Formats: sequence, C-alpha cells, structure tokens
Amino acid sequence: MGLFGLFASEDDKRKEEVRTGARAPDRTERKQCWDARDNFYKCLDKNDVVDSLNGDGKKIAEKQCAQESKAFEQNCASAWVTYFKRYRVAEYQKKKTIERLEKEGANKMAIDGPGDAPGSTKA
Repeated sequence: MGLFGLFASEDDKRKEEVRTGARAPDRTERKQCWDARDNFYKCLDKNDVVDSLNGDGKKIAEKQCAQESKAFEQNCASAWVTYFKRYRVAEYQKKKTIERLEKEGANKMAIDGPGDAPGSTKA
C-alpha cells in the first residue's frame, strides 16, 4: 500500500499529483495526455459535437464519449482538460469566422510581426 493507504503505488500518487496540477507532467505523461485528448476529439467529431462543456454537446459527449472522456480526464491535468475543451470551441469559431469573411469577399492581409500592423512604426 502507498502513503497512508491512499494510493496503491507511487505511480498512482504521481498520476494524481499531475492531474491536480501539484506536479508538472514529464514528456511521457504529456504524450499520454495528448493521445487521450485526440481520442476524445475523434469521438466528439464522430458525434458532431464541438462544445463538450455546455448544452446538448455536453449531454451527447457524456453519453457517447464517456470512456474517452474518462481517459482524457485521468491522463491530463484538470486545468488542461478545461483548456483543451475551450480551445476546441475557440478554434471552431475562428474557422467559421474566417469562412464567413472569405465568403463575404474579405481580403487576406499578411502581417509578419507587430511592426507591420497598420499604424505602427518599425524600429
């Protein structure tokens, strides 16, 4: 038994510390997190869910992607899980905005850096 009988092993203790943010994940743990996230995203895509935090998307994700969600939450820090779920929604909204602007005939502008923005002066 582990420390005070709370954890079955040191590995379980470390996983919990990473999940809660008490310890930074190492390279292997980050890869496990990203793989779990990607599997969760695949399930969401299969079920046409963008936002798994709110509304119908949350309900569908809880029902159809429970196994993938559990693995995602077990293999990633809880703050990362929330971040990745919000990031997915933001990226979708960004993509849709760009598509709408292109459909409306907006022109793309190449901006290489802060000095190239309108109204700025290069040093």
